[in-house]
Amino acid sequence: MRKATTLALLATGLVALGCGAGSTDDTASSKADSVSSKADAGGAKGDDKPKTAKIGQPARDGKFEFTVKSSKCGVAKIGTDMLGAKAQGQFCLVTVNVKNIGKESQMFDGSSQKAYAANGTEYSADGGAAIYANKNAETFLNDINPGNQVTGVVVFDIPKNVKLAKLELHDSPFSGGVTVSLT
Repeated sequence: MRKATTLALLATGLVALGCGAGSTDDTASSKADSVSSKADAGGAKGDDKPKTAKIGQPARDGKFEFTVKSSKCGVAKIGTDMLGAKAQGQFCLVTVNVKNIGKESQMFDGSSQKAYAANGTEYSADGGAAIYANKNAETFLNDINPGNQVTGVVVFDIPKNVKLAKLELHDSPFSGGVTVSLT
């Protein structure tokens, strides 16, 4: 019985440590990144909410600087006849440049990105379809070293009658994110 209790405690500890793995920011650094993100996205000092960046304008969240290059919706299929993905509705392909502005390597994951319709409906990225939209898996768990950047396509599968209004881009699944207007 004592061995089972000890093993249970060890397992719980390992899980807790695993949940924090990869997180090297302390609270002060996270607050600084948050303040930096608001200022870099165009928020003025004293504003509770940062201004929204537009296509072509850099916007920062944590250790990443995002620049949305383009957005194209209405795509029915990505890839080839043999290997590809077919949209449930329509694919929206968002080309984004991601630059690591931090001091250590940071993983970019396209599935952490979100898109929103004008009515506020949230859409998640389609990582499976993104494999066919990117030749070198630029948006799938890509480690980016400090000062380096990648350009890739983040794919959203949305209903045919919907138009995306904005993106919420994140340097990690738990970051605050930065907003980029698509309209």
